[in-house]
Amino acid sequence: MTRTMSVSDSIVIEAAPPSVYAQLSDPTAMGRWSPENRGATVLGERREAYVGMVFEGRNKRGAMRWTTRCTVTAADPGERFAFRVHAIGARRPRLPGSIATWEYRFEAVDAGTRVTEIWTDDRRGWPDALANAFDRIATRGHTFADFQRGNIRTTLRRLKAALEEG
Repeated sequence: MTRTMSVSDSIVIEAAPPSVYAQLSDPTAMGRWSPENRGATVLGERREAYVGMVFEGRNKRGAMRWTTRCTVTAADPGERFAFRVHAIGARRPRLPGSIATWEYRFEAVDAGTRVTEIWTDDRRGWPDALANAFDRIATRGHTFADFQRGNIRTTLRRLKAALEEG
């Protein structure tokens, strides 16, 4: 079975693109909305997002916990924020490798901002059969593409609720 290498979803939030971007481009805040992420630690002193910023994300799925090392690849205020996940480990991200890219696009619309979240599988060197078998073990029966569709939907709904309440 051929893998789906990228999935995305969008939602409209009643807020201006710069304010939505400011929230989503802060890696330490993602844990407020994501069903798996529990926050991040930015490496270095600068806190606002910039291309090359490195952070370590803490994640949890059921009883499993892991840490990832990520590098920001796009930081265009009010337009686009993206980062590449390139190392993973239980407590420290010691195992390097291409894992995934996460991207957020922001578009001004009449009702506010359309936010599009995109997940791309960067495990291009993995044979499809191996990736699908690993995915089904790690997600209890799903491919990562199917699993991430649900995570993206949850993240966007939680983000919308939080930003429209505040």
